[in-house]
Amino acid sequence: MISLCSDTLWVLGKAPSALTVVFVDSCAMRVMNGRYRGRDYPTDVLSFLYGCEADDGLAFLGDVVISPEVACRNAERWHAAPDREIRKLLVHGVLHLLGHDHEIDSGEMNRLQRRLLRRKFFLKALPVIALQTHGGASPGRGTGPLGRRRAAGANSLG
Repeated sequence: MISLCSDTLWVLGKAPSALTVVFVDSCAMRVMNGRYRGRDYPTDVLSFLYGCEADDGLAFLGDVVISPEVACRNAERWHAAPDREIRKLLVHGVLHLLGHDHEIDSGEMNRLQRRLLRRKFFLKALPVIALQTHGGASPGRGTGPLGRRRAAGANSLG
């Protein structure tokens, strides 16, 4: 997964950056989707943009939160491999962290995502072997899914 994120950034000409990938169950995802997007259902992926510096001096883009439960249901519905669906969601989340928004960009993000998903680095990516989900307590307002204080103007995107 690390190489998939790094390769996505590299292909897009972006500097090496830090980000967090969090796997949660559908209940936790429903809570986050409701809190941050006002939608009362579990979604497959959310991105929380921070735009600050990580401990190692790299730019910290934010968090990509994925629900493997929802991803697997979607994969089954679309006759796709669950592992490929989760990798697709990771690329989708990284694009959101880079400022892309498919809800307002007339299809630009979706076209870019399709191009990335055809690249060798995506097709040859190692499978996600073990996924362990966690629910946990919901963070308070003004924080992201890991309890980090969000920067002013930080968004959550699905």
